[in-house]
Amino acid sequence: MRKEIKIKNQIDELDHVAAFVEQIGEELGLDMELQMNLNLVLEEMVTNVIFYAYPQGTEAEIELVAECDGKELAFVLSDQGEEFDPTLKEDTDMDVNPAERDLGGMGIFIVKNIMNKVTYQRLEGRNLLTMKKEIKK
Repeated sequence: MRKEIKIKNQIDELDHVAAFVEQIGEELGLDMELQMNLNLVLEEMVTNVIFYAYPQGTEAEIELVAECDGKELAFVLSDQGEEFDPTLKEDTDMDVNPAERDLGGMGIFIVKNIMNKVTYQRLEGRNLLTMKKEIKK
């Protein structure tokens, strides 16, 4: 299976991402908990691109590709925004009181804890964030 969507870098486009995940979940017969977790992962990462990858007011396209070989589901999030590797961000220290933590960082922490593998590369002016999840059939 291979599916892809292209969305604008606008927050209301997250509805399309949620529908994309739901469609994939139904097609692959994924349980609701996994679908919700995948939606959370993609919502976090797409939101980061929308808010931080481009100067405010810049219209751009974000591409999301999903591929599944029956054992592993992979998502590749691609944009032409500012180069940023979220995998280099230090994990949030969960022992620190949430009120005293620095802002940011929870999204990638959540992604790393839900997905089995998260990698980043910059290729031909594009950010490519690959997020893989083993699925049980």
